[in-house]
Amino acid sequence: MPTYTAPGVYVEEVTSSQKVLTAAPTAIAAFVGFTATAPTDDPNDPQGLAPRLVTSWTQFESLYGGFAPGCMLPLSVYGYFANGGSIAYICRVPNTEPAGEPARLALPAADRALGLPVAVESLEPDADIAVAVSTDDPGEADDDGPATFTLTVLEGGEPVESFSGLSFAKGDANVATKVNATSTKIKIDFDLAEDADVASQLELLKPGVYDLEKAAPVPVAVNGRKFAGSESARAGIGGLAVAEDVTMVVVPDLVTAATKEDGTVDLGLWKAVQTALISHCEQNGNRMAVLDAPPGMNPQQIKEWRSEVAMYDSAYAALYYPWIKVENPIGVNGDSEILIPPSGHIAGVWARTDDTRGVWKAPANDTIRGVLDLERTVSQNEQSLLNPIGINCIRPFGTRGIRIWGARTLSSDTDWTYINVRRLFNMIETAILTGTQYAVFEPNDVTLWEGVKRTVSGFLRGLWSAGALFGASADEAFYVKCDAETNPPESIDAGMLVVEVGIAPVKPAEFVVFRISQKKQSAA
Repeated sequence: MPTYTAPGVYVEEVTSSQKVLTAAPTAIAAFVGFTATAPTDDPNDPQGLAPRLVTSWTQFESLYGGFAPGCMLPLSVYGYFANGGSIAYICRVPNTEPAGEPARLALPAADRALGLPVAVESLEPDADIAVAVSTDDPGEADDDGPATFTLTVLEGGEPVESFSGLSFAKGDANVATKVNATSTKIKIDFDLAEDADVASQLELLKPGVYDLEKAAPVPVAVNGRKFAGSESARAGIGGLAVAEDVTMVVVPDLVTAATKEDGTVDLGLWKAVQTALISHCEQNGNRMAVLDAPPGMNPQQIKEWRSEVAMYDSAYAALYYPWIKVENPIGVNGDSEILIPPSGHIAGVWARTDDTRGVWKAPANDTIRGVLDLERTVSQNEQSLLNPIGINCIRPFGTRGIRIWGARTLSSDTDWTYINVRRLFNMIETAILTGTQYAVFEPNDVTLWEGVKRTVSGFLRGLWSAGALFGASADEAFYVKCDAETNPPESIDAGMLVVEVGIAPVKPAEFVVFRISQKKQSAA
């Protein structure tokens, strides 16, 4: 309270007791898996393992190298953006390691009859090196001897060494002699034909810039621990804890790691990774796991796996079956189509539904873009066995396209049967958590109680008006209680402010039933 000592007019700013809550973002996916390359622009993360934000497929390509054999994550990310996703985090799990061999290149010869091409080899293994060749004199050799050339070594696109006045003649200017004597980056080897004309030996090299080719990376086994990662290392599923705004988590490369040499799937590893993913989502409380069913299973097998092997029970996970068939962008073995897990495309549909309808709308009965076919067709009777145990089916409907035909979580608690209910609560809880931070350390009295009540009520009333809550009136849709009853003296003495909130979420019309009967004509 200011002190007034001199006569005059004073203006005071009074802080409003009612704040405005903003709905938390709901359409941010995180992908954990394998990529073609790793980002190299962060010296603190040389392997590119930490979660990185991408907002388009083009940005993903520039950081992680696009499509690659043995990597499902790029295909899933592409499907995510194609289906309406706009923001994603990528968490790379290394599935290869450098070959540990020098990078090599045979510089192209203009005329192979003059001898073998010049061979260039890096002194360090797996070096990222290129060489630039340019002629010092573009004309023919003169009386003083043959024309010479310059060789420049580039590392990371920047010149680090340069050797000029090089030739193939014997002596100090010989390219192998001069470069090998002083270079700390490369060594040169070449072999000329015995009858080659020294004056024309410069024709061996074509001017240009040439990248030395690294040996192919060596595949390494990936176990459940590598997928699980850790928060402290900022790696794997655990590393997503630092990405606080993530609401959907996808692990599409589980099949790559779990497939054995004989082609069978290690279902133990499959369950271990998905269990770690579910635990991560439950611990964070603001995100859901989009799970893929194991490939190659018919409806009976997937029912038995779900009930007798996986046995998941969580409101923070949803399972989809079967796999989807999409265009194969790399055409390995001449295949124009490839089967992939549906989770990435599904996450895109979730994002699209959030954007067009709202998080309270069940992400189902909508087409999946980019899908050519399904691994197998699920009939109505088969789905009647899968739907009650939380397996969301993807089914073809002729001219209506291929659609998601399920919206259930894996929870046995009927309060959390539907995906949209869990995600709506996640959004509301996050919005209240972040939007009421102003109340911390404020005087815990009636003024604060009423202010918090007005703030939360205003936010929920907006959701009810948008159709997110069930009820003919706001009083039927929600209530907010913050008074002396929820905040007795002992609670205030403990430094606690307790606000009780109840909401009635809308639930999807999963079974639409029309009761039709004949109407008999009666005599007047």
